[in-house]
Amino acid sequence: MEFQAISVGWLSILPPIIAIILALITKEVISSLLIGILSGSFIYVLHSGGNPVVGTVETSFKLMANRMDVQILLFLGLLGALVVVIGMAGGSRAYGQWASKKLKSKRSSLLATALLGACIFIDDYFNCLTVGTVMRPLTDKHGISRAKLAYIIDATAGPICIIAPISSWAVAVGSNLRITGEFESDLAAFVATIPYNLYAILSLIMIVMVCLFNLDFGSMAKAEFAAQQEDTGVVDNNLEEEYPVSTKGRVWDMLIPVLALIIFSVFAMLYNGGYWSGDPALHSIPAAFGNCNASEALVIGAFGALIIAFLLFIPRKIISFQNFMEGITKGVKSMVPAFIVLILAWTISGVCQDLLMTGDFVKDLVAASSIPSALIPAVVFLVAAFLSFAMGTAWGTFGILIPIIVPICSSIAPDLMVVSLSATLAGSVFGDHCSPISDTTILSSTGAGCKHIQHVSTQLPYAITVACCCLIGYLIAGFSKANVFLSLGSSLLLLIIAVILLHRFSSKQIAQLKAQQSDKSLKN
Repeated sequence: MEFQAISVGWLSILPPIIAIILALITKEVISSLLIGILSGSFIYVLHSGGNPVVGTVETSFKLMANRMDVQILLFLGLLGALVVVIGMAGGSRAYGQWASKKLKSKRSSLLATALLGACIFIDDYFNCLTVGTVMRPLTDKHGISRAKLAYIIDATAGPICIIAPISSWAVAVGSNLRITGEFESDLAAFVATIPYNLYAILSLIMIVMVCLFNLDFGSMAKAEFAAQQEDTGVVDNNLEEEYPVSTKGRVWDMLIPVLALIIFSVFAMLYNGGYWSGDPALHSIPAAFGNCNASEALVIGAFGALIIAFLLFIPRKIISFQNFMEGITKGVKSMVPAFIVLILAWTISGVCQDLLMTGDFVKDLVAASSIPSALIPAVVFLVAAFLSFAMGTAWGTFGILIPIIVPICSSIAPDLMVVSLSATLAGSVFGDHCSPISDTTILSSTGAGCKHIQHVSTQLPYAITVACCCLIGYLIAGFSKANVFLSLGSSLLLLIIAVILLHRFSSKQIAQLKAQQSDKSLKN
């Protein structure tokens, strides 16, 4: 069913704000998203002259059906099945024992997690779930909280994809930039924005700092303290059920299916992207990745990996055929919470885009504003961040804003064109990174086995700290006529100072918690 979007002004931003505020207050994301969806549908129906009761419910569920990405749901189900059968075969346990011998410290485990996230730059969905599946047993072994694992996954998903020239994001961004007529090619357009994408660069630097020096602060510091006390309070084993684990499993029983997942997914992306189609325009890896249907390729990759696991486990009698099939059922069931949250997140994004024209409202605000040219990069960063946070989509945000930013910069500040476009991308990634209704936020918490709201609340201080440093960097870029060294260097220096100060403040709080626990233990 096609909906006729209507303009309702400031009311268009109300549904996502309601959902986000309720989620943060109640710590319950499903009811919060549902209320946000119903409020948006109610506004739409009321302004369209429909029945405010029946029409609201009807519109909500028709939109839900329209926005549902069945391929991603299939991939999640197959991935859940793969995780469980690998666990039943003893592959996860064997890998954990092997990795704990090689990576003997918390620091090395964190760095290995970050490195794996940086290496999987082809697609953010693929990144979120693969890194969590592979690294979760090891981080648990070293007392790393699931919240911190989820943050590392999330902070190396979108940020690495938005600066990797070979990724599904690169061509999406490049195509949006190329159609403006300011750049010669998709790749040239994308590469030009990389040095000024302060949020992506600083997010990756932040991850390295946190992993190397354990510079935790805010609610993350408390989550880490709880994990060290063997009482995380945030673990939600939604990828794990009680099942018999074989003692015959080996390290390769985990690595081979995971490698098969990666290889099959990459080749499936190239295949449906037209790499072997005979079209000269698609006979390059970047072009094929940009033209591919990533979700469809991931389904093929996950199914292929499940077949490899079957051929690897059953003939060796590591697990029985019956147990293998039961593992598939349990794995799919374990993904039901993620299914529900994703479907609701897609729907509220549809409320903004398909019903209430939230993007157009924000776009008009930007176009109508008369701001000094030096402030354009910083203002664009803030607008993109707000829009992406409210809609839960980076792609939708830069798709809306790029066609607006280009004519504004062309007429007001041509020398700030590239940095302003980079600010659009950076703000889009920031909003997507910390939005509770973002796909990658949901998938990161799912992959890490962390409660969704706990992931949002623990990573928000980190993301906001990086964003504040970026905002100052974009202000400096505007006044320095896009001096990349000055803007990036000042942002980096501010980030280092801010993280050290915040860590020291949190360390005092953790010391107080330790003292309180010691007093309680003495009294008992």
